[in-house]
Amino acid sequence: MSPQVAFQIVAYDIRTFGDPVLTSVAEQVENIDGKIVRLSQAMLQAMYQAPGLGLAAPQIGVQKQIFVYDVDGEPVTLLNPRIVESRGEWVYDEGCLSIPGLYVEMLRPKEVLLEAVDLGGNTIQIEADELLARLFQHELDHLNGVLMFERMTPDQREEALTEYKRIADGGTSEGETRHIGLK
Repeated sequence: MSPQVAFQIVAYDIRTFGDPVLTSVAEQVENIDGKIVRLSQAMLQAMYQAPGLGLAAPQIGVQKQIFVYDVDGEPVTLLNPRIVESRGEWVYDEGCLSIPGLYVEMLRPKEVLLEAVDLGGNTIQIEADELLARLFQHELDHLNGVLMFERMTPDQREEALTEYKRIADGGTSEGETRHIGLK
């Protein structure tokens, strides 16, 4: 009989706006090993606890090109992702676990073709539209040190920063959110 070893998943806090790790470009994943697998499990745990649909490694302070998501009950981990094609336009409210309580109507491409590496080391391509396409673009922004404030129009950014400061200073009820339209 062989001894079984249980690995405890390290719990990570989600970093919020103002943390410099969120504005740094993440490094490529060179080796897929047990550390990367455990990191992806911890990321999924943090994402589900938040709760959210996607989470990029920099959002928990890890500067690696990894993001996880789950939009249909099937968790996925992607390494070194990049968008190879995009087309169309779609306006939709976008939120961010690193900017809690704020949802902003944003214009992004409606469809994307994403290329990435899975945990098995396979290069994969995923065609996505609407919500999944937006999620991919949003998480890739995190891997490139870009927050959604940088994707807003100047008027939206001004209003969003004011509202975020109010939220962060406790100027809202628990769980209250603020929606900002496209301007």
